Amino acid sequence: VIGWRYRSTDSTQTTLVSVIPVFSVMRYDSAGNVSFFERKKTELYQELGLQARDLRFQHLTSINTRNNCIILRMEIIKAVITPEHLLILDYRQSNLEQWLLKDLALQLTGEGHLVTYSLPFEFRAIEAILQHRINFLQSKLNELQPQILETLEALVDHKQLSIDRSKLHVLLQASKNLSELETDIKVFKETLLEVLDEEKQIEELCLSKWNEQHVCDQSITGINPAEEMELLLESYYRQAEDLANSARELKVLIDDSESIIFINLDSHRNVMMRLNLQLTMGTFSVSLFGILGVAFGMNLESSFEEDPRLFWLITGIMFLGSGLMWRRLLSFLGRHLEPSTPPPMPSLLKKSQLIGGRIDLRHSSK
Repeated sequence: VIGWRYRSTDSTQTTLVSVIPVFSVMRYDSAGNVSFFERKKTELYQELGLQARDLRFQHLTSINTRNNCIILRMEIIKAVITPEHLLILDYRQSNLEQWLLKDLALQLTGEGHLVTYSLPFEFRAIEAILQHRINFLQSKLNELQPQILETLEALVDHKQLSIDRSKLHVLLQASKNLSELETDIKVFKETLLEVLDEEKQIEELCLSKWNEQHVCDQSITGINPAEEMELLLESYYRQAEDLANSARELKVLIDDSESIIFINLDSHRNVMMRLNLQLTMGTFSVSLFGILGVAFGMNLESSFEEDPRLFWLITGIMFLGSGLMWRRLLSFLGRHLEPSTPPPMPSLLKKSQLIGGRIDLRHSSK
């Protein structure tokens, strides 16, 4: 029995070891040198002095600090920042090889036009990742904006008597993508706001604050790392707020355009109903005076059928009476049922051009 217990324990440990995840790690240093290696999760968090739960990355967007390390996740980017290194975990699953191998290495060495190029390494690492996230959200908005505006311009055209269902499908898909983008921006803003609301966490993000050389440099230059970190996070929070406002304006434009589309459809429906009513009135007028022809078409003898001029007289009376009756009915219809005119479109065009100009201006200014 004791031997069986030992064998059972050994098999359980073997099973646990076999399911331990392995991270594919890309490591950067302040000089821009890049190295690649694979490490088991247990070995990695022991090297970094972390707990196993710290590397679970349960939230899609999060910024946390543990044991003088910054644990950061922005969707598919999983990163651990130390005062000397930046570790990108599971980089093979992120499909960001070009950014990881080219742009990120230059940014970390201070050659990537970062605002924090003169600050410690962790500032550059955080800004590079936040900048990539903002650029990704901006590119999605720039992709959706012209597609939505073009589709709305086609749908709100009052000259069209029917709505193109394919364009409605495109608008529905674009509206769904826009809602997802709004959610991503909201999560990004909330993550930054949680950090900005905690002064202690802002100070913990400054990993080099305990470095004696850095403290000496700080006293000479008068730079406060916590203030610089707060300014950095606030800058990207404002950029995210601008993106959220632009996405919200597009959403409002879609809602307003839906009202215009329904009004146009109602207007065309009223035109068709009016035409149907006019034809019904004409049919009624012809039928009313057609009774004369029916009376003379019966097999009854009278002295009228002997006069050759009477046929033309009765026919003229029928047409003239039907025309006068139809005209009277149309005048009645015109007095009581005025046709509705489609709503003006310039306001929509002006609003769409304004949104496009704002987004282009923000993008060009960056």
